[in-house]
Parts: sequence; C-alpha cells; structure tokens
Amino acid sequence: MSLSSLHPTVRRAVDVLAADLANIFGPRLQVLLVHGAHAHTGDPASTPPPQPVETLALVDSLEYGDLAACADRAHTWRARNLAMPFLLPAIEFHRALDVFPVEYGDIIANHVVVSGRDPFVGLAVLPDDLRRASEVEVRGHAIHLREGFLETGGEAEQVARLLVASASPFAKLLGTLARLGGLETSEPEALAGHLEAMTGLSASVAGRVLALERVPQLAPDEAVRLFPPYLDLMQALTRFVDSWSIAHSR
Repeated sequence: MSLSSLHPTVRRAVDVLAADLANIFGPRLQVLLVHGAHAHTGDPASTPPPQPVETLALVDSLEYGDLAACADRAHTWRARNLAMPFLLPAIEFHRALDVFPVEYGDIIANHVVVSGRDPFVGLAVLPDDLRRASEVEVRGHAIHLREGFLETGGEAEQVARLLVASASPFAKLLGTLARLGGLETSEPEALAGHLEAMTGLSASVAGRVLALERVPQLAPDEAVRLFPPYLDLMQALTRFVDSWSIAHSR
C-alpha cells in the first residue's frame, strides 16, 4: 500500500518518527516502514486500529549509542501511539528470512514505506520455510487459546479480551496460509473465504475473529458464544496442517 493509505493521525505520527530516526542514524537509515494492523487497513478515512503503530527501520549499522538516542525519544513515540520501532541492520533481515518466515513474510506482504526505498521488491520467503513455520503457528495459536481460556476462569469479559488479543495473530496466520496458496491479501473477507475454500472450515467464524483486528470491540455474551466454534476451527486447522507433515514424511 502507499503512504496515502495511512490514516492522517498515523501519518503524522510516523512522520515524527521518520524525522527522529533520520536525525539519529543519518545516512545509515535505509528505510522506515509501517507493518502490522495499520498496514492491513487501506482506507485512510476509516478509524485506525487502536493498537500502537508497528514500524520497521532497516539500517546499515546499529550501536549502543543509537539505542540510547532512541530510548530518549521513547516517551514521545508512545504519546503518539507508536510501538517502539523494530530496529534491525538490513543484512540481518535478509539472512533471517528462513528463521522468521511467518513474521518477516507478513512484513514483506503487508507494509507501507514511510521513507526510503522499498527493500522487498523481488524478495520472498521460500514456500517450504513458510509451510513449516505456519504449522508451528497454527499449533501455537490453538494452544494459546486453550491455555488463555483457562486463565480467564470462564469470566465473559476476560474471554472477550482473549479473543480480541488473538485477532492480529490469527490474521497473520491466515495471511500466511493464503500466501502459501498463492493469494496475496490482508482483506478479512478474502482471508476467511480462502480458509473455507482450502479446508472447508467456517468462513463466518474466521471472518468475525478477523474483524476484531480492525474494530477490537466484543460484547462479553458474544465472546462466550464465539469462543467454542473458534476453538473448534483452530483444532480442525491443526488437523489440516498435520496432513502436511504426514504428506512430507512419505
């Protein structure tokens, strides 16, 4: 997406961040980009997600003095609803694609360049790396839901918070599965539809959870109703990715 796709409030915040990082790193700053929930929303007129804005800054080098200078700006950045920028030497990003294929794959697929040139043109995660990592992500997400539900003690408001917090990881997970199927999108309807076409699992349940990333509001009574089919979906998705392991072991 282009810079114009960002909400004006987000645009102003990342412009401040870009200026600060330019002052700290100078010509060593290669690129600053937005990723995460705010890069999944392409309508600048819509209310931006309430989550802190996630950014990635790729630099030539990263030293203690740079971190100290950034730490001095942390309060200002938080006040503008900015998450602390993910600072990384560019060479480390490229060398770690096979280590963090889901996380870096989502950044490559969904980002908005704030300053510098897009560093990901022609760059992609290898399908086998993405497939193996997505199996881990699916299983981990299902475990998180089970354990998280126990932590709620069955209290409806806590269940609602659990589901809202799970929406962004769920969106990244489905985005990964979509990319494995050759579909590049972050739109909730498309992701849910792809899941249903690929696995036969409910698009309506997936769509409702995905919607929580952009509008993180869920009534406690709806959360109690939504959790069982959501858990069923994740357990069925776990069985689906199990079939990948069986197929690749033959």
